[in-house]
Amino acid sequence: MKNIKLIPILLFLLITVSCKKETVKVDNHTQTESSIKYAKGFDIVEDNGVKKLVIKSAYQNSKEVSEYIIKSKSEKNTPLENTIYTPIQKIVVTSTTHIPMVELLNEETSIIGFPYARYVSSEKTRQLIDAGKIKEIGKETSLNTEILLDLQPELVVGYSVSSADKSLTTIQKAGINVIYNGDWLEETPLGRAEWIKFFGVLFDKEKQADSIFKVIEGNYLVAKQIALKSTKKPTILSGAIMSKDIWNLPAGESFVAQFIKDANLNYLWKHTKGKGSLSLSFESIFDKGQNAEYWISPGFFSTKEQLLQSNKIYTEFDAFKNDEIYTSTIKKGKTGGIIYYELAATRPDLVLKDFIKITNPDLLPDYKMTFFEKMK
Repeated sequence: MKNIKLIPILLFLLITVSCKKETVKVDNHTQTESSIKYAKGFDIVEDNGVKKLVIKSAYQNSKEVSEYIIKSKSEKNTPLENTIYTPIQKIVVTSTTHIPMVELLNEETSIIGFPYARYVSSEKTRQLIDAGKIKEIGKETSLNTEILLDLQPELVVGYSVSSADKSLTTIQKAGINVIYNGDWLEETPLGRAEWIKFFGVLFDKEKQADSIFKVIEGNYLVAKQIALKSTKKPTILSGAIMSKDIWNLPAGESFVAQFIKDANLNYLWKHTKGKGSLSLSFESIFDKGQNAEYWISPGFFSTKEQLLQSNKIYTEFDAFKNDEIYTSTIKKGKTGGIIYYELAATRPDLVLKDFIKITNPDLLPDYKMTFFEKMK
C-alpha cells in the first residue's frame, strides 16, 4: 500500500488541527455535536460524558440504528451489553476495505481473523496471513463460527449486503461483540474514506484517525481544484454489457459519478437518478456513448481481446478505436486480489488523481496512476 502523499506544508498544518467539537445543552442534558462531516452511515457522539459509536446503516435498507457505548479497558469490570472496551487488541474484520484503514492506524497486528483471505492485496497484512498470524475464518458465503469462537476476538467488524449475517448472530449469542461496518453504502468518495474514524474509536486513536482523514480530504479537495484548471470537459462512458444486451453502468448520483464530476469531466449519464447502478439497453448506450472520448471501468474486463470475445460490437465505440479504455482490474496483489477494491475506498484522493491523469495528464505531470491502466 502506498504511503499518504502529503500536501503542501501550510495546508497540512491547517487541516491536521483536530476539530473543535461544540456542545449543546438542553434541560441539563449535554451532547457533543458530531465531528463526522461526510459519512452518513455512522456517528461518534458524547452524551452526558458517555462516548457512543452510532451505526445508522448496517446493511442495505436497514432501518435499525445501533448504539455502542465506548469505554476504556481500565473501566472494565463486568462486561455490559452494547459496550465496547478500547483499545481493541484482538479484532476480526470481514471486508478488504477494512484492511487499509486498520493499517493506516498501524493496527494490522491486532487482526487475528479474516474470511477469504486470498483477496487481501496489502503486503503488510499479506505477510501476517502467510505467517499464520491471521486465521482464515470462512469463505465468500459464510463464516466458520467454530474457528471464530476458538479465536475469541474482542470484536468482530461485520459486513452484510441486505440482512443480518446468521453466522455473526451466532457469534453475538456466544458473547462476542459484533458491530457492522457499512462503509460501502456511502454515497460520496469522502464519505467512504471517513470510516477510518470508526476504526479510530475502536483502537482509541481518534486524533490519529482524524488527522489521517484530513490529509486525505485535503489531497482530494486540492486535486478537485486542479481539475477545474482544464478548459475542456471530455465525455466519459463507463460499464459494459453484462447479459442479454443489458449494459450496467454507474447511476448519476453514485459515488463513481461524483468522482467523474469532481475530475471536471462530462459523464454522459450524469442526470440519471439513483445512487447505485443503471441497467440500460445496449441501443440506448450506443446512441449516447458511441462517440465518448474515454471509457473508464469497462466492467470486469481487463483486455480489449476479452471485450471482443464477449461482443464484437465494442469495436464501434470511438474509445475502443482510439485506445482510450482504462481499467482498474489489471493491478493486483500477490494472490490475485484487485488493489482498487481494497484500497480505493480509503484513498479517494488517489482515485480522483487517476481520473485527472487519464483525461488531462498535463495537470498532474509528476503523478503516476495508482489504480487504473490503459486497457491493452
